[in-house]
Amino acid sequence: MSDSLLYKLRSGKPPKAFFFLKGYLKRCIPDCFFRIRRKSCLAQVEARPDKDYIYERVNYYNKMQYPVDLPDTILHEHKHSYYVYLDKIKNFRPSTFHKAYYFDLQDVARWFDRQLRISYIPGDVYFTPEYPSIVKSRLLKEDNAYSVVLKLDKLRHFIFLNDPVPFSQKRNQAIFRGKIRLSRIREKFLQKYFGSSICDCGVVGRNEGYPEEWMTPKKTIREHLDYKFIMALEGNDVASNLKWVMSSNSIAVMTRPTCETWFMEGKLIPDYHYIEIKDDLSDLEEKLNYYIAHPAEAEQIVEHAHEYVSQFFDAGRERLISLLVMDKYFQVTKQTSNC
Repeated sequence: MSDSLLYKLRSGKPPKAFFFLKGYLKRCIPDCFFRIRRKSCLAQVEARPDKDYIYERVNYYNKMQYPVDLPDTILHEHKHSYYVYLDKIKNFRPSTFHKAYYFDLQDVARWFDRQLRISYIPGDVYFTPEYPSIVKSRLLKEDNAYSVVLKLDKLRHFIFLNDPVPFSQKRNQAIFRGKIRLSRIREKFLQKYFGSSICDCGVVGRNEGYPEEWMTPKKTIREHLDYKFIMALEGNDVASNLKWVMSSNSIAVMTRPTCETWFMEGKLIPDYHYIEIKDDLSDLEEKLNYYIAHPAEAEQIVEHAHEYVSQFFDAGRERLISLLVMDKYFQVTKQTSNC
């Protein structure tokens, strides 16, 4: 049932078929149309009232301050959960890696000369590259400037929703449904709280060697919204459900993030945008019971989360920021003459 067509239709996630169809249709528009418009499009920023905000985000995603050369070599290497690509834009094709990453890259890259070279690492990146590389996610650490973040894997990560269920009408529990894979924190969570009255939790998908009792059917996003608290536990990198959880009337519960994406998880404030729990998960039950007993404080967190996610709703501004991040990437890699 969990992998049936009925579940896929009810899951609440955007259908992949429509996303890919839209991507192929957009490829019918000649790239020169976008390249001609790029300079005039970027020039709009200077007249915008939110100019400072835009540049703040650009410099957050692309922290490079000094020029650096990309290696002269060409790389096309498939790793466990990511791909290492160092080549001209034009040579990254739908078959190179997951198609979602191809279309998300092309949404930005097609505004630039296709002869330009990029280091692109699509997939779950949990390390800092040796040279400036475009990534979906990066480690939250001081020396992460070579990880240049773009809005990638949008179909899976950037889901926002309208939640019809007020916080007060939800169950006094936390819910977790997900795969464990190599996630230390998810395995620890299941060991500690499977069967607990405060948590409705289970593992979905193929059993990877964990106790059979942990296995449970999937729940749709709509079914998650019946709970006051939704666990947002990091997997290979970030928790992919965090964006839609923070747009709901439920509260994300998680440990301090160690990775971030275009969502800027590093800017989230504990117990303001989400409920933070210790790395050993020892205070989970105490935290949940506190906010169950103090609903006004809980609903303030919901409001703050809604305020945070709202900054990503302006599609035109998001495109400008993406183009400026890429433009800065080519400047710092000394390729401005070809732009």
